[in-house]
Amino acid sequence: MHRYQSKAVEHTILNPFCGLFLDMGLGKTVSLLTAIKRLIYEELEIDTVLVIAPKRVAESVWSAEVEKWEHLQGLKLSKIIGTAKERKAALNKKADVYLISRDNVAWLCGEYGGSMLPFDMLVIDESSSFKNHASLRFKALKQVQACFKRVVILTGTPAPNGLIDLWTQIWLLDRGERLGKTISWFRDNYFRKSYNGFSYDALNDSDERIHNKLTDICISMKSEDYLELPERIDSFINIEFPPALMKKYNDFEREKVLEMFNEDETEITAMNAAALSNKLLQFAGGAIYDEDRGVHVIHDLKLEATEEFIEAANGKPVLIAYTYKHELERLLVKLAKYKPVRLKTDQHIKDWNAGKIQVMLMHPASGGHGLNLQEGYSSALWFSLNWSLELYMQFNKRLHRQGRKYPVNIGHLIARGTEDESVVLSLDGKRDTQEILMQAVKAKIEKYKNNF
Repeated sequence: MHRYQSKAVEHTILNPFCGLFLDMGLGKTVSLLTAIKRLIYEELEIDTVLVIAPKRVAESVWSAEVEKWEHLQGLKLSKIIGTAKERKAALNKKADVYLISRDNVAWLCGEYGGSMLPFDMLVIDESSSFKNHASLRFKALKQVQACFKRVVILTGTPAPNGLIDLWTQIWLLDRGERLGKTISWFRDNYFRKSYNGFSYDALNDSDERIHNKLTDICISMKSEDYLELPERIDSFINIEFPPALMKKYNDFEREKVLEMFNEDETEITAMNAAALSNKLLQFAGGAIYDEDRGVHVIHDLKLEATEEFIEAANGKPVLIAYTYKHELERLLVKLAKYKPVRLKTDQHIKDWNAGKIQVMLMHPASGGHGLNLQEGYSSALWFSLNWSLELYMQFNKRLHRQGRKYPVNIGHLIARGTEDESVVLSLDGKRDTQEILMQAVKAKIEKYKNNF
């Protein structure tokens, strides 16, 4: 293990309630498993650990780390996955570490009456997925937090959409001691409402104040400070719409903007702004859903550009990120000669790292966290982008991480003059993504305001 990983282990053992904000590629999982084994078999402080993680991570990543590291041999894992009957059977197995996906947290709490769980320690892998204070998963954990002797939160992106995301995660550590008992108190003391009325802007000194509040229980490490990462080459592949198609896009945009006001919308909300943006992004990708979920194909320009990208890779593997189901279906048909594989199983991961898969398709939300896909020479391509900076960063880190011997090329297909360009503005991480989305929609309203 590296020295910085040993530092994370010691921090975990010395702080019963702590956060490890370790950047992607720094080995959060092996660090936690090392601390867990010491706490169980050397310190004799705990007996059982519950790990909550994204589904794919719970199914494969933690067990793969135990198999990989000699000093972790002997740790017994039980995966609480599958049907309700299978999950109950896994709960009844004797193990050191019990793994469950975040989607089954409420079910688990319900099994024990929502008050006490039979585990000494809680680990939340990718804790930023608990950032929504109104979510069922957070409310369920909030009810049982007091039953754990130890709680650790793990993530490389604790505040993907700004400091506002931190309150729920830190509450699960200290029950509101540092950042306030309620989300309202946190907002009132560290933020002000933005001019659009739908989001919050941090006060000038909030970053420093919040940082000072958390230094005793949280450590943060950035990959650039500890790792020698391979070269990363970002390419933005511009796709020019022919004049007739560009006119069709502009007409479609105008129609969708007008629909917002024909339905008696008096103000633009984040929800209807996102709905508008999603429609435009679908058009940019080449197909859209209608109200009955029927798919209408408009153009194949991105499919053609994808094939060109694969050909330019000269037989080397290409990992493709898609957003909508109809994009997946069209990609599978268009790229059939390359025998594309949709990432579903552990075997797919092994085959990818062994160089047996030339084209693999992955949705960032289902495979963006925790998967190690960096073996060999390969490239990544964003067929379509989305507004989540966290998913963007996580997906790219599947290839661009420690242990990789070759440079990684990350391509982005951008339809010129479309909503793709609005999303690109959010990728540097320096501006609030929701703010960029709202500004983009307001610019469209201004463009067509004479029609209202």
